[in-house]
Amino acid sequence: MKLLISIVNEQEAIAAIKGGADIIDVKNPLEGALGANFPGIIKGIRDVTPINIPVSAAIGDAPDLPGLMSLAALGAATCNIQYVKVGLYGVRTTERATKMLMEIKKAVKGYKQDIKIIAVAYGDGYKINALSPHEALIAAAEAGVDGCMMDTIIKGEGDLFSSISVGNINKFLKICRSHNLISALAGSLKVEHLPLLKELRPGIIGFRGAVCRGDRVNGVLDSEEVRAIKIRL
Repeated sequence: MKLLISIVNEQEAIAAIKGGADIIDVKNPLEGALGANFPGIIKGIRDVTPINIPVSAAIGDAPDLPGLMSLAALGAATCNIQYVKVGLYGVRTTERATKMLMEIKKAVKGYKQDIKIIAVAYGDGYKINALSPHEALIAAAEAGVDGCMMDTIIKGEGDLFSSISVGNINKFLKICRSHNLISALAGSLKVEHLPLLKELRPGIIGFRGAVCRGDRVNGVLDSEEVRAIKIRL
């Protein structure tokens, strides 16, 4: 499993790298679960991150606006990153999700073919009438993007494992593998979840709150907390 650490600025990127993060994930928690950060910040983080460590950027909990989101994805792609993450927030059918992901793919791959696109489903998506993780996964496979992550949308109301059953998470991961999609799990994950995560074997696991001094929005990332997770993988 690769360890993805979500950070908000260059200082946190340096701390995450020091702790042993495999992927540096740029987001802005003030704008949501997958809140988008600013281009200048993304570029600055890429500049301080060693070239052998990939950088990911979230582009938002996306409304059903394919034009807007394909433009946002292209903007992120120009920041010299390796992954673009988009949350399937506002789409209500697999057809609409597939359409949006196809437009994002066209924009990003037209700019640089090897940038990976990760569609993000929400394990607690039923709270906002979002697509189920299974529906989102179907859309990701049909659109031909590179991977699918399961996260949570409402922070502070439990974690991924309190939002959806382990059986459904396992099924999600198996379907990812069957479609050759990168599989990833996030959503207020904690150190105590590591044994279960190691059993489930997603390709990527994502952390923020558990590696911060303070909460996920106002807290500051702690390299020692990152290392504590890394040494247990």
